[in-house]
Amino acid sequence: MPPFPHPLYSRHVLQPAYHDAQAYLFDPMLAAHEAHAIMLAECNIISQENAVAILRAVANIRTQGSEGFAYQAGIEDLFFRIEGEIIAQSGADYGGNLQLARSRNDLGQALARLALRELLLNAYGDLLALRQVILRRAEGFTETLMPGYTHTQPAQPVTFAHYLAGVLTFLAKDQARLSLAYSNVNESPLGAAAFTGTGFPIDRQRLAELLGFTTVITSTHHSIGAGDHLTDISFAVQSLAIGLSRVTKDLLFLATQEAGALHIDDSFIQISSIMPQKRNPVVLEHLRARLSRTIGAAQTIALQCHNIPYGDTQDIEDEILPPLYEAVTTLQDCLTLYTAVFETIELQKAHLEKRAGAGFTTATELADALVREGGLPFRQAHKVVATMVQQAVQESTGAQ
Repeated sequence: MPPFPHPLYSRHVLQPAYHDAQAYLFDPMLAAHEAHAIMLAECNIISQENAVAILRAVANIRTQGSEGFAYQAGIEDLFFRIEGEIIAQSGADYGGNLQLARSRNDLGQALARLALRELLLNAYGDLLALRQVILRRAEGFTETLMPGYTHTQPAQPVTFAHYLAGVLTFLAKDQARLSLAYSNVNESPLGAAAFTGTGFPIDRQRLAELLGFTTVITSTHHSIGAGDHLTDISFAVQSLAIGLSRVTKDLLFLATQEAGALHIDDSFIQISSIMPQKRNPVVLEHLRARLSRTIGAAQTIALQCHNIPYGDTQDIEDEILPPLYEAVTTLQDCLTLYTAVFETIELQKAHLEKRAGAGFTTATELADALVREGGLPFRQAHKVVATMVQQAVQESTGAQ
């Protein structure tokens, strides 16, 4: 039998998890080590000299950077790699005390929360920037008439600002969802140890304070077994990506030759290798695809949480981090790209205004006028106008 780790286990499980930890958990891990050493000393669990030795080792490791700690076969994960380096630098008597009153369980949960907290803050800022750009552009389209659609058919005349006001409304709701997800992530599980707490007189609140958590998760079991903060992220990300994908669908339609309504800036246009006339708004296609990837990753998060034990399990530890990272970072890419697109789009205003009244889009107002000025019941007015529209279509006379 080969020794641990089996080469295939190392290749397919340990190495990918290690590289993810290098990218996302290295800085949070060092911060958590510092906070734990400080708390242990303040609670007189270790000596001041012990804490100083650990802190010096952590500072040295930080200057080396994550790239200085490549994966080594036989060392299970980044935690043991860093702990080994701390012990090597500070000595076994000092460095060996770093894990007092702590487990990889509560530490791992805390590191994921610290990393996700930063990603969510970045996404929150990117969404806010997008909303600001859309609001500014909407202010310039308050008199830009266009046909509004229901069931993909011309329905009533609107302005492009009216459409964008709707977009801004759901984006504001998604901003609130991200904020809620952030608040639920920003809770400290530290001090739960394996899942039942510790016999040492630690200060859980001090750990939370040092790492910027707003509160402590009082249940040590939930500290380790929690999945609700992960599904909060999943739902917030899905909602935002779904809304933006619907906007993408609309913009692609408006950018068609048939609609002739929307001009995508040349900096986002790709050409054909054979057809000289082609002007392809592929930026919107890339956005559509990446938003779909975001939704898929977010759904993976929810699926990995739904049929597992309520406790310590890899399903909501190492295995759930890749789709979490993908969901939030891909969403960030879409938000920043969308912001640039909205900064530069232009409307064919004259063409849109001409089309705003086509397709009998003013028929509802005509029926309302028959009620207000002619005293007809609305259902009768509706029938009269519907008959007029049918006749105009048959005679090809148009709304005029």
